[in-house]
Amino acid sequence: MAIAAQGLAAPRPAVVGMRAITAIVERIGLLQIDSVNVLVRAQYLPLFSRLGPYDRGLLDRAAGQSPRRLVEYWAHEASLVPPGTHRLLRWRMHRWQEGAWGGMKAVAAEQPQLVKAVLAEVTARRVPMTAGDVEAALAHDAPRDRSDWGWNWSVVKQALEHLFYAGEITSAGRTSSFERRYALPSRVLPRAVVEAPDLDDDEAFRELVRIAARAHGIASEPCLRDYFRLRPEDSQRAVAELVDAGELLPATVEGWSRPAYLQVDARLPRRVSARALLVPFDPLVWERARVEALFGFRYRIEIYVPADQRVHGYYVLPFLLGERLVARVDLKADRLAAGKGAAGLSVPGVPGPPGVLRVRGAFAEPHAPPETAAELAVELVNLARWLGLGDVVVEPRGDLAPALAAAVAHA
Repeated sequence: MAIAAQGLAAPRPAVVGMRAITAIVERIGLLQIDSVNVLVRAQYLPLFSRLGPYDRGLLDRAAGQSPRRLVEYWAHEASLVPPGTHRLLRWRMHRWQEGAWGGMKAVAAEQPQLVKAVLAEVTARRVPMTAGDVEAALAHDAPRDRSDWGWNWSVVKQALEHLFYAGEITSAGRTSSFERRYALPSRVLPRAVVEAPDLDDDEAFRELVRIAARAHGIASEPCLRDYFRLRPEDSQRAVAELVDAGELLPATVEGWSRPAYLQVDARLPRRVSARALLVPFDPLVWERARVEALFGFRYRIEIYVPADQRVHGYYVLPFLLGERLVARVDLKADRLAAGKGAAGLSVPGVPGPPGVLRVRGAFAEPHAPPETAAELAVELVNLARWLGLGDVVVEPRGDLAPALAAAVAHA
């Protein structure tokens, strides 16, 4: 039920258009964004996992061109959501002092005139602006604090992020270098969304839990709460109200200590024949306790773990086969390496795509079936082709690596 609710049980379509993209996002509720680009940006891969190879430009257009079908805001983390869901998060914008952090809070409290100047600059421009554009326009050259890698924002960037969190500006998409392009909500969101009145907070919480419940199929209350990062008291109240309304049915799940809730329309397939690589920020696996409770699969992201202390690798993707998570692979899109062709197969007289998909480690779960390596090899070759890479190169690390290397050679 959990796999089906996430859109991973359905056959992949032969042709993927904008309608298929938006249908998947409506089903799972959001696409989490992350800056790590060792393989591909996080928002692109959940669609590949469910739809197979597709034109990534479709997602770029959905989030970056009018009429926008997706907009960015803090949902689970930074995420792309349908415009209607953006409206459901206005309570978070109003409560920005509770959720904002560090420099965003400081600049709002200590430099309100700068915040006003930044907002005025974004308002005056008819085109979206990056933080660099705003700094140049204001001739602002405030020093950055470089003591915290990755968050060494200028005060102008902090002001923009405060305004973004508070909902006074929004994102009109991202540049190729992953910078937000800021604009007024009225220039990005559909007019009907901009003009719609605010919902009562409790109504918004109920609707967000509805979305989370549809995306889970079966879930505990903490699972539902985590999907949009609600406060416990807000989530618990919403769940109780949806139980009273008959939209959530109390249930028990063997092996779970927490009470469970079944979404009333959740589908129970006779069987699931899924085959998918899951990015660490895929909603099926981002709540690690749920992954362990459902699949007996202990999963931790090790990006910030020192290299010599990592167990499985830097950017590790679980592999879903059938109804189980059966393996994990540490992947890297090595675009500087020379490739001959997908899976290492060369075509005489035809140069292969640049780069390789490098499998830096491959590990099987104890229950992995004999066909795991062959099925995983097919998915890796498809992923390499979709990313415009050539060979799939399997390095000799992990208990699955020898079988996977042999399977890739014959894929």
